[in-house]
Amino acid sequence: MHAVIVSNGFPPTKELLEFETEKADLIIGADGGGNTILTHGITPDIVIGDLDSFKKPENADFDIILDEGQETNDLEKALSLVSEKKAKTCTVLGAFGKRMDHALKNLSVLKKFDNRFSSLIYKDELFEALLITESITMNIGAGRMVSLFPLSGEVREVVTKGLKYPLDNELLKNGERDGTSNETVEDEFSVAVGEGDLIVFVEMSAWSSRAN
Repeated sequence: MHAVIVSNGFPPTKELLEFETEKADLIIGADGGGNTILTHGITPDIVIGDLDSFKKPENADFDIILDEGQETNDLEKALSLVSEKKAKTCTVLGAFGKRMDHALKNLSVLKKFDNRFSSLIYKDELFEALLITESITMNIGAGRMVSLFPLSGEVREVVTKGLKYPLDNELLKNGERDGTSNETVEDEFSVAVGEGDLIVFVEMSAWSSRAN
C-alpha cells in the first residue's frame, strides 16, 4: 500500500498534488494539510491531528480523527496512522516551510519513522528528501543538484560516486563540513555511509518517484 500525507507547511501545487495522489491507496491530511487537499478539489481519506488548523467542511465525506496528544506533532500522528494501516511506502508533501522550527522537527520525524517503511520520501516541487544509513543508488540523469545533510550531527565514512565533488571515506559534520549543492555528472549516482544518519536532497524532474 502506498500512502500520501499532506502536512501543513508550504502547500504543494495542484499539479504536484494530483500527480502524487492519483497513484495513492491512502490520502491523509495532517491537520491543516487537509485544507490544502480540499482546496485543490481532492477528497482525503482521513484528516488527523489536534485540528487547530483544519477547517472542517459542512458535509465532510471522510474520516476526521482528533488526536490532542502534545508529545507528537501532526505529521507524526499521520505517519503513525499510515504505519498502523500497513502502508509500505509513503510520500509526504508540505513537510517544509512556514516555520523553521517545524521544518527542522520534521527532519527528526523522518528519522523516527524511516524504518517503518520500505520508502519514506519528503517531496516538494524541486527536491525529494530521504534518509540513508547505509547506501543508495539513484538514476536521475546528469546535471541534477544533490545536497547532503548530516542529520545525526556527523556522518562518517561517506563515499559518493557520480557527483561533481566526490567524497571518499570522508566525514561530514554540522558546523564544519556538509555536502550542500553538489551535482550529478553521470546519469547514476550513489552515496554510502559507514556511520550516522544522512539526509539526501535530490533535485528531481517531472516529479518522478521511486516509491512505487
